[in-house]
This record gives sequence, C-alpha cells and structure tokens, in this order.
Amino acid sequence: MNELAITVIGRDRPGIVADVAEVLARLGANLTDSTMTRLRGHFAMTLICVGPAAAEVETALAALAADGQLLATVREVTPDGETAPAGEPYVMAVHGADRMGIVAAMTRALAEAGGNVTDLSTRLAGTLYVVVAEVELPPGAAEALTGRLAEVAAGLGVEVTLRPAEPDML
Repeated sequence: MNELAITVIGRDRPGIVADVAEVLARLGANLTDSTMTRLRGHFAMTLICVGPAAAEVETALAALAADGQLLATVREVTPDGETAPAGEPYVMAVHGADRMGIVAAMTRALAEAGGNVTDLSTRLAGTLYVVVAEVELPPGAAEALTGRLAEVAAGLGVEVTLRPAEPDML
C-alpha cells in the first residue's frame, strides 16, 4: 500500500467531503489524517491516506474536478512512522487590528526559539485579525519565548498569549 498526500481546493458547495471520502473508500484507501476548512467561500482539504497507487487515485478524483470547480492533487509520500512529540505542546493566540506580516513575524519568533507550528488557523472578522497556533516548544523555552513574543506583538500593535496546551484539547 502507498501513503498518499491529497489536496482538494475550490469553490465550496455541499457534499465535497462526502464525494472525496466515497471515491477513496471505493478504491480501498484508508483515510488516516485530514483537515478541512472553508475560507471565504473556498473549500480547502488536505489529507493523508493509505491505499492504491497515486495515479489510480488521481484518475478517480478527476471526475470530481471535471467541471473545473475543484482541483485535486495526489502525491505519494514517505511514511514517517510513529514519532514522539519533539517538544512541549503550547497554544499561541494573537489578536488585533489586521495588518500585513502578523503571521510571518510571530511564527519567525517561534522558529527562532526552536518551536514547531503543528496547526495554525487565522480569521479576519471585520478589522480584527485572529491567529491560533498549536506549537511544540523545546523543554524550558516557553518563558524566554513569552517575552520575545510580547516584544514582537507590541511592534505589530497586537496582543499575544502563549499557554500550555491541555492534552485532551489536542
């Protein structure tokens, strides 16, 4: 069996998740990890599955994209196997007036501290911009990083919090 990374993007409509899942099930592909969201009327889904060859899955998904409203890509990936978390789980939340560069600056500060972003979402609601990121930090890095994030946030005119993640929330 092959491990595949699949993306599906396009104009949102009811039934896209069901359509993709049914195609994969008919092919005998086991969906292992996935994320899906709607972004300002656009559908975006990324998933990992174990199943037949990438070309077979790509051909089967082509029917869903035939009307030009969706784009589906399939790529074979190398399985990582089971890995232990590389650090301590934290959640970073940022909110403030929308402006260019918030995600870039805040994630750069995380990266410089050895942090790894494991999940990130952003939302623009009127003029309020919100970022929520799940991150893994090296043991003992949170205290110094909290200060650095506060400096970066002040320069951007936004507020930031960094708190340990509750294991049952991840």
